[in-house]
Amino acid sequence: MANHIPNSESTTESSTTATVDRGLYATRNHIPLIARILLSALFLVSGINKILNPAATQDYMASAGMPLTGLFLVAAIALELGGGLSVLLGYRARWGAIALIGFTAIATLIFHTNLSDQLQQIMFLKNLAIIGGLLMIVQYGSGTIALLPDRNR
Repeated sequence: MANHIPNSESTTESSTTATVDRGLYATRNHIPLIARILLSALFLVSGINKILNPAATQDYMASAGMPLTGLFLVAAIALELGGGLSVLLGYRARWGAIALIGFTAIATLIFHTNLSDQLQQIMFLKNLAIIGGLLMIVQYGSGTIALLPDRNR
């Protein structure tokens, strides 16, 4: 490797890079929090809507051929609210994300497999994107702004 002798031009570049790094580094603590808020909002609102409209939710489940809709309704509410709060608050966020991945994958396979219908195709792909975001939490944890920040793996 060749020795690098700094000149005025490279010194200016490195000081500019250092300034940019500090600016980008400052957002590293906030980006995981913003991501957790955005991901969890979907599940929290959905869980609350299931509580407020249980009959409509059970009718929708039954229309997809699901048996025991009362049992599955309670399970869906528990998973969406429990997992959503876990991800939002950053308390055992990896476990909350894993639970929501399982829930989303199952719901996708039950409700959004008619890929010849453009709306169902979009819903299927949207759910895959949500699973992708949740996988980022599983891999990288909740970040530093959390009730119980995950240790890095």
